[in-house]
Amino acid sequence: MPSTTTETVKPVAHEVVLIEGDGIGPEIAAAVRLIFEAAAAPVRWTPAIAGGRAFAAGVATGVPAETVDAIERARLVLKAPLETPVGHGGKSANVTLRKLFEMYANIRPVKELAGITTPFSGRGIDMVIVRENVEDLYAGIEHMQTPDTAQALKLITRRGSAKIARAAYELARREGRSRVTAVHKANILKLTEGLFKRTVEAVGAGYPDITTDHMIVDACAHKLVVAPEQIDVAVMTNMNGDILSDLAAGLVGGLGLAASANVGDHAAMFEAVHGSAPDIAGRGLANPTAFLQAGLMLLRHLGEARAAARIEAALALTLSEGRVLTGDLARGKVEAASTMAFAEAVAANLERVDPAALPEVTAPAGADAAAVQAPTPALPDRITVTTRDDVGFDLFFEVENADPAELGAEITALAEGSPFRLKHLSNRGTAIWPGAVSRTELTPHWRARFVRRADAAAGFDDAAALALIGKVGARHRWMHVEKLLVTDGADGFSRDQGEA
Repeated sequence: MPSTTTETVKPVAHEVVLIEGDGIGPEIAAAVRLIFEAAAAPVRWTPAIAGGRAFAAGVATGVPAETVDAIERARLVLKAPLETPVGHGGKSANVTLRKLFEMYANIRPVKELAGITTPFSGRGIDMVIVRENVEDLYAGIEHMQTPDTAQALKLITRRGSAKIARAAYELARREGRSRVTAVHKANILKLTEGLFKRTVEAVGAGYPDITTDHMIVDACAHKLVVAPEQIDVAVMTNMNGDILSDLAAGLVGGLGLAASANVGDHAAMFEAVHGSAPDIAGRGLANPTAFLQAGLMLLRHLGEARAAARIEAALALTLSEGRVLTGDLARGKVEAASTMAFAEAVAANLERVDPAALPEVTAPAGADAAAVQAPTPALPDRITVTTRDDVGFDLFFEVENADPAELGAEITALAEGSPFRLKHLSNRGTAIWPGAVSRTELTPHWRARFVRRADAAAGFDDAAALALIGKVGARHRWMHVEKLLVTDGADGFSRDQGEA
């Protein structure tokens, strides 16, 4: 006889690399694991380490090879906060992970939570900040030009800008949002931030159903404080996004409640936004809500929207009832609960969630739809250029206690007989020589701008440039050189303040 036994088919468990991190990381990771297990979320954890524990073990990058291999295999990561050296030591393991797997899109939903009261409650805040995640100053290319002058290179590429713009527009379209705002500082940084702004606008032309506008970053900071409900999707470069996304989190309860996704073509990593909080580590004081929110973004990314909605509803019950809250939320209104007590309350509230209220579909929904991988943009990696010409070069060199007139005469004389002439000298971006008396405080860090003489042969004479650099170097230590590129008649270099 055929069997009449009904077998329950268990969902396939998705392998996810779990990095418990440093400080409070292991505590909030344990809390989220407890809730996921209570909800029977179809996830199989693969433990891995990064950050402080890896640095302490002598791993210079903070990311062991075993962790990289695990992520290559699973392609999914839930990462607790990592300890990052500040002002010294190795590079951030967080940034290393993003760059190793080209997780170019950082997605930060900003939306009011049930039970969380802030000065902005009831304003209808519901935005997503889309931050480029691997370029900009966070490329981490820095040099000490002199013992007292440091330099960081701000790298913005057309393709990197196009990819993050495409991610922002795809997010807006999936979620039924109507506006994408390019946030930038192109009024000052006309080449780098200007390239980003122009590229976002070019990508936006392919989305006629979505309005594109732009906002200077300082104006955006102001808008976030006075009228945050007016922002829908904001896309921005790496450092701008890092700062403004934290500001935005403060509008809806703070970093202790905020989560983010880091998405690339080869891997996706979900994390709490807050730090490792070593001052409260091991004391059961940490609020695991942000890390749980990251876990919900992960589930929706996997298509497990029903499981995510059930946990989210249990979290909302716990927060709105306000009987079991960690100290940062209790604030004397109720006795502060421990990290695990809060997690146990959420787990218990899973049984109170009405299954009929859960979505039937298993597609990403809401702000977490942002975690869906965006397609590679159709824009070319490089624009087509008809003409290009290196018309000169900037030479950065070191001189202590220089008299501008004497230094200008000296460098001018060194350039005699060369196809290049000294156009001007500058100090920290201000033209100093020739010209009127400047009140600029001078440092030992100088820039000489050499341009091709009008009677010189066309093209850039590399040998002559190297010879001139050698002449200057025989008298003064030089540390950096940049060619001056002109493409299709447009200068590819900035001008100094006061430059004629």
